[in-house]
Amino acid sequence: MKVALIDSGLGLLSTAGWVRHLVPELDLLLLLDPDGAPWGPRSTSFITGRLFAAAHAAVERGADAIVVPCNTATVTAIDALRAEFEPGVPVVGTVPAVKPAAAAGSSIAVWATVRTTASAYQTRLIADFADGKPVERVACPGLAEAIDHGDVAAASEVIADAAARTPRHCDAVVLGCTHYPLVAAEILGRLPAGATLYDSAEAVARQTLRRLGLAPAPDGPEGGVEVMLSGRPGRLPDSAHAYPVGRVLDAAGRMPREALLAESARRQDAPLPSGDGVGEPL
Repeated sequence: MKVALIDSGLGLLSTAGWVRHLVPELDLLLLLDPDGAPWGPRSTSFITGRLFAAAHAAVERGADAIVVPCNTATVTAIDALRAEFEPGVPVVGTVPAVKPAAAAGSSIAVWATVRTTASAYQTRLIADFADGKPVERVACPGLAEAIDHGDVAAASEVIADAAARTPRHCDAVVLGCTHYPLVAAEILGRLPAGATLYDSAEAVARQTLRRLGLAPAPDGPEGGVEVMLSGRPGRLPDSAHAYPVGRVLDAAGRMPREALLAESARRQDAPLPSGDGVGEPL
């Protein structure tokens, strides 16, 4: 079976890594859009058009499921995408893990792009799932772009600034952009001891398996990894090599759990959680 993951840039790496770890036998089709990236500041019609073009290309290449590991694309066009391709091809979207953060933490911070931070979408998400707990919105201008370029130094500067603006009483920090888990280790290191990070990559991967009727089988053989760049066959950009999960995917190797530790929601002194669900519909 083949799973297609669509994003403008490297935001798809974490979810792809978890799919690879849980069922390595699945073939992966990674569809990036360097010609149109980043999608964040783009119009609804632009994002929808790029997403649909990638999804049709994925189905033409035999995709059995389509995953959209991008918050912007999910909120913009996931309903239209499902109307187009389901029930024949399951479509799985991404929602920031606000609900599990609210269930476990006493005070929440949501790190996200400037556009998402100011969006009605995030306001609704907090209203629906924060369970009345206080939520601090922390915009991280330039962080997704720095991660996409593999610019670790620039990302570090943005992380330091965002951490300084995150109130110390926030014990649950939601990574509201799918790029951010790639630098989760540094984010965690900048936060007060005992803070917990929440992202949805593992949960989205597990939801994808459920939609395909599959159970985790981490000991299976390795499937292939194919990359499309704005509709053209290619390879992951060199910037993906800045992250362990990117290096493994580029080599189409077996995804060790250790390569995903930095990408998973965790506390500095706690084991990795199971991540069976983010608590919101996907």
